[in-house]
Amino acid sequence: MTPDVDEARLRSLTPGVLAILVRRGADFAAAEDALQEALVEAVRLGRAAASPSPGSTGGGSAVRDWKGWLVTVAWRKYLDATRADAARRRRETLVDKEPTPGPAPAADDTLRLYFLCAHPSLTPSSAVALTLRAVGGLTTRQIARAYLVPEATMAQRISRAKRTVSKVRFDRPGDVATVLRVLYLVFNEGYSGDVDLAAEAIRLTRQLATAIDHPEVAGLLALMLLHHARRAARTAPDGSLVPLAEQDRGRWDTESIAEGIGILQAALARDLLGEFQAQAAIAALHADAPTAEETDWVQITEWYDELVRLTDSPVVRLNRAVAVGEADGPRAGLAALAALEHDSSTSPSGARPVPRHTAVAAYLHERDGDLPKAARLYAEAARQAPTLAERNHLTRQAARLNTHLRR
Repeated sequence: MTPDVDEARLRSLTPGVLAILVRRGADFAAAEDALQEALVEAVRLGRAAASPSPGSTGGGSAVRDWKGWLVTVAWRKYLDATRADAARRRRETLVDKEPTPGPAPAADDTLRLYFLCAHPSLTPSSAVALTLRAVGGLTTRQIARAYLVPEATMAQRISRAKRTVSKVRFDRPGDVATVLRVLYLVFNEGYSGDVDLAAEAIRLTRQLATAIDHPEVAGLLALMLLHHARRAARTAPDGSLVPLAEQDRGRWDTESIAEGIGILQAALARDLLGEFQAQAAIAALHADAPTAEETDWVQITEWYDELVRLTDSPVVRLNRAVAVGEADGPRAGLAALAALEHDSSTSPSGARPVPRHTAVAAYLHERDGDLPKAARLYAEAARQAPTLAERNHLTRQAARLNTHLRR
């Protein structure tokens, strides 16, 4: 394949092209299908150029504006499909709008496409899948492998999502917060299959940041970069989890940390604080500490106070209890944890366990010197763990304490 038609570049053009097709009158589902066909043809053209037959002039290298090429080819494929449809007469007037070959417009509706894929009428899983397909340019097979589901299952999910958003009218601005939540869901999936979803989420968030000047978009990008910078140190060679305090900080990506902190500082300077900026500020304080012992837990606790004010999330309150335990001692952390339990038990929805609650309680009791109770809680937390890696880590913590108690 020639350098000017590599897959990454084609994927980066996908949202702009799709948005142009939708703006010109194509319904979302049909436009997305037509674009996928055009992308297949572009890849085929590139491969032909990379391995030209005798006498070939290398057609791929003749394309100078791939975005314009994709718009033209996808629109023609859309019209071909429209003419074959039962509603041909009603849609035939679109033929007059066929664009002439040439450079595509510099401006597009990429931001509108983000809002469309993260529409509130979609479930989170459907919104994530549609974003990866329509904005990220991934194939259904790639998305299915990333989420460890059959390709047919993912195809049905994407098809339903496309039918849903095809009925959406944009008579009011989209919700940036919903878009950011979808991108953060993608990021938190990390790596599985043949697609690095964390890296893909960073790429898409960078793209969004070029389309919209919003401090929370910058905050999410900073948060992703700061978390991703620690990725290499999060697991041991045997695949086991390495807690933050025990990570080899020499393996952290200092360039990503510097970029993330720079983006965050610019966002905070606008004095429009949001939850992603606050989360990024906490991540920056962890990244900025030369050692775990030098972490500024007092300031981290203050940022968690801001997050509680912004979100009132039980998960945030749980993380705040950890920070309080580090800043003011384990007894203070256990008191914060008890307050969280009380609030949950008296809430109208009833008491529901917060993920990691038992593991946090085990950690704080260990720091407070109550090793028997900590060992029991670690074992209980291991049974509740959502992933095998977390289960193994918590089981090892319980075994470590039990071994110490038997001495």
